[in-house]
Amino acid sequence: MLSELRHRLQTLAHGGGTAATRWRWAKLGFDLALIAFFLFSTFVEHGPGLIMADYVIGAVLGLECLLSVWLAKDRIAAITRPLMIVDLIVIASLFAPSLTENLVFLRVLRALRLLRSYHMIASLRRNYRLFANHEQLIVSATNLLVFIFVVAAAVYALQVRTNEQIENYVDALYFTITTLTTTGFGDIVMVGSAGRFTAIIIMIVGASLFLRLMQAIFRPNKIDHECPDCGLARHDPDAVHCKHCGQLIHIRTLGADQ
Repeated sequence: MLSELRHRLQTLAHGGGTAATRWRWAKLGFDLALIAFFLFSTFVEHGPGLIMADYVIGAVLGLECLLSVWLAKDRIAAITRPLMIVDLIVIASLFAPSLTENLVFLRVLRALRLLRSYHMIASLRRNYRLFANHEQLIVSATNLLVFIFVVAAAVYALQVRTNEQIENYVDALYFTITTLTTTGFGDIVMVGSAGRFTAIIIMIVGASLFLRLMQAIFRPNKIDHECPDCGLARHDPDAVHCKHCGQLIHIRTLGADQ
């Protein structure tokens, strides 16, 4: 009976049928609900009710981790996967609210990976014409939003206990946006050595990644055009020949200023 149950759950987790697709959407909805909970928790006092909610969510995530390890073919590899380690960090933060801030926002990384999985992308292409027509733009915009969200959430988690200027997620988001865009009004600053070091990382690494993601949205590196010979689907905007097979291709272009 256990082996049959394990097989059915593996089919849901890794299959490509309708039930598996619905399961993935349900998991994505669960992760988005956790992210909404994190945002909500930054605006309210961390009292007994919120602590109990942390414990319940931590227990659910712990059961999810145990289930994923049980379903895995290579359980050692499953335990050492980066996303599993992230989940364990999230669970630890939920059960130790006095030691560290709620790190549930890191679940957005799992949601992003799930959203970009082969089966989810195929489902979105098949069922949503808007996504099929603007896939690259939507994926790039999603990456940008996730990047900003994670950076702002990290700023909040690191500074909320020591920085009077950062009281909720909006304060952290405001600081993040002004830093990434190099505006830097200076009305909110990071405090302490760790805070200043974090600000340096955001200014050097974060600003560079932010600009690359913005460029990917407004000026994509590749465009969709299928080669009639080998089928390569994406090419440089100014390509004349297919890089894969050398076939002459005709890409409609508006010129150098497109």
